[in-house]
Amino acid sequence: MTTATPAPGPVVAVGGVTVAEGSILLVRRGQPPQAGRWTIPGGRVEPNETLAHAVERELLEETGVPVRCGPLVGWVERIEPGFHYVILDFVATPTGDPAAPVAGSDAAACAWVPLADVPGLALVDGVEEFLVVHGILG
Repeated sequence: MTTATPAPGPVVAVGGVTVAEGSILLVRRGQPPQAGRWTIPGGRVEPNETLAHAVERELLEETGVPVRCGPLVGWVERIEPGFHYVILDFVATPTGDPAAPVAGSDAAACAWVPLADVPGLALVDGVEEFLVVHGILG
């Protein structure tokens, strides 16, 4: 009997749900999985890093928008061949006026997207449902 190699991990990751002036900050993934689809910005938690610092660092790296990490919105788990992520998504509030986002190295693009336009985007699987369940989208 042959058994599949288990995915490494789980890896803890964070995301920042950032809403300002009726728009949400999203990134278009530049790398697999689901490259080219829009999602909540975020990434892996580094060793000895708090969750709040990881949110603030990842959003700055991916979008150029400085934020302050707020309360937990919810979590998701992604298990695919070769990876296992537990993603904790937090409220993230821009510190000052929301800046024009600039995509970092792992993002193909980033933008402030009006909340009403989010359902029409090619989103990473589960993102729209997450935003609806947690009251971000109506």
